[in-house]
Amino acid sequence: MHGDSFFFQALVYLAAAVISVPIAKRLGLGSVLGYLIAGALIGPSVLGLIGAEGQDVMHFAEFGVVMMLFVIGLELEPALLWRMRAAIAGLGGLQVVVTAVVIAGLALLAGQSWQAAAAIGMTLSLSSTAIVLQTLNEKGLMKTSAGQSSFAVLLFQDIAVIPMLALFPLLASAPAAASAEHTWMSALPGWAQTVVVLSAVALIVVAGRFIVRPAFRFIAQTRLLEIFTAAALLLVIAIAVLMTQVGLSPALGTFLAGVVLANSEYRHELVSDIEPFKGLLLGLFFISVGASINFALIVQTPLLIAALVLGLMFVKGLVLYALGRFFKMGTDQNLTFAVALAQVGEFAFVLFSFATQQNILEARVAGTLVAVVALSMALTPLVIMFNEKVLLPRVGTKPRDERAADAIAEHNPVIIAGFDRFAQTVGRLLKANGIVTTVLDFDSDRVDLLRKLGLKVYYGDASRRELLQAAGADHARLLIIAFDDPEKNLALVHTVEKHFPNLQVLARALDRPDAYHLLNAGLRHVYRETLDTSLRMGIDALRLLGMRGYRAQRAAKIFLQHDERVLLELARHYADNKSYINAVRRRSAELEELIQADDAEPDLDRDAGWDSATLREEVRAGAFIGPQTAR
Repeated sequence: MHGDSFFFQALVYLAAAVISVPIAKRLGLGSVLGYLIAGALIGPSVLGLIGAEGQDVMHFAEFGVVMMLFVIGLELEPALLWRMRAAIAGLGGLQVVVTAVVIAGLALLAGQSWQAAAAIGMTLSLSSTAIVLQTLNEKGLMKTSAGQSSFAVLLFQDIAVIPMLALFPLLASAPAAASAEHTWMSALPGWAQTVVVLSAVALIVVAGRFIVRPAFRFIAQTRLLEIFTAAALLLVIAIAVLMTQVGLSPALGTFLAGVVLANSEYRHELVSDIEPFKGLLLGLFFISVGASINFALIVQTPLLIAALVLGLMFVKGLVLYALGRFFKMGTDQNLTFAVALAQVGEFAFVLFSFATQQNILEARVAGTLVAVVALSMALTPLVIMFNEKVLLPRVGTKPRDERAADAIAEHNPVIIAGFDRFAQTVGRLLKANGIVTTVLDFDSDRVDLLRKLGLKVYYGDASRRELLQAAGADHARLLIIAFDDPEKNLALVHTVEKHFPNLQVLARALDRPDAYHLLNAGLRHVYRETLDTSLRMGIDALRLLGMRGYRAQRAAKIFLQHDERVLLELARHYADNKSYINAVRRRSAELEELIQADDAEPDLDRDAGWDSATLREEVRAGAFIGPQTAR
């Protein structure tokens, strides 16, 4: 009964995604591979639940890529894009040109005509924006050098699709097959097409700046969330239609619109409204790619297809790695960059179809290459995992702890383990009070930098018992544990308990759960690094709301005293979820009662040390704004 019902099709797609993606995520394979596997299973080559409709759905699902570029544009301010111009034009431009030339040369050697070789080279030089950005986002790598370089190259590739579509008709050796799709450009002469294209781009920039913002402001005043969401979708769809009609990439057009609106006051609302549609349509796109894999063709020529897929990804990866070295990327980042972009992108489906239509490629060759493209996309999450698990540990940057620990020639009453921004504040305070410390840190770059600044810091991993002993832990009085790794902090606590029971330990906790672990390990001097900053912000917020400064300070002081008093009790309940929730609720209610009771009957004499007499008189007379009125 497949294909007969929209609801049946929706049921199949949703069920495949809901079952496959969580399993893939649980196995550490990532959501993209989960979608691809789901598509392959329900596609015509395996279960046949979606038949040939998968190809039709892909055209619709490509809209997920369009929405993704719009959201990316919203995240990029024009100034940031300008700063990336060298990477976009330099690294991105070189990648497309060099890869296209190399692959075209190989296609020529394989017996293709120069026109077909050129079309194959250009098409296979592109990578998958959808897969790469989704995967790097999931792994939190977008802010790294590899992530930024990948984004720059993908952006250039999306732009490069436009001249490629313009070049393909010039490569045709025979009249093109009639296209069923007619655009506004079809009947225009060449010069007029150029004018229309430039006008469309200018229209997006001008409308985004002077029309869209007032329009969104007007719609927002209706306070109808569904209309705002509809307006956001209308904007993206309208740009996509306009770009399609003038022969440009819809993804590029929506990206441009996103950049124009990046400084808009409605940026966050647009992102939150588009995000759910983008996620679902991207998932649908990946399912369609999985369903489009022609397993029958692969079974007929398995060795040829395998050789083409692996050879293609190797060549692309090699070119990318060489360019990364040229642009001075580190080994780890360069490997991640080269592996992430080694597949072929979704635009290949469009370009190969166009090349066949223009009689540049034979249908048989195009069919084989489409299978190669789909398989290269499906392999990408696995290849990235191979890079993380196998390549990087062997050929990536060697661990820093190969550097031998420094010899320590002094023994002081205080040892500081880990000396980043948190511990540096503590160390400076102790030094200002004439207390000499022995500082240990295992980040060699930081040690070198601090030494240049005139600070005495020893390189070495303080979690090693022998290094602590060399630093005089047997005779020191205090050990300050300040690594930014909670597990390392806890491990050092256990080491100290076992070998240096004479030391009093003060430990840094990154957050409340980390504090619970340290307290349950027996420590009583635990310092959450975000607590004081949060309280300072809370004090400022209360003051901005009209509360007197001394009352805000006192409320924070009561909060801190209560929080520290109940912390140990909550730590004991932390392992029992139900008991912990009950204890948190009980103590939160108690804190509210404490602050409100203090507000009702303040003990002003207690504040004499930090309040002027005049102010206390004002308070007694009630000439201030209390918390109730501030709310």
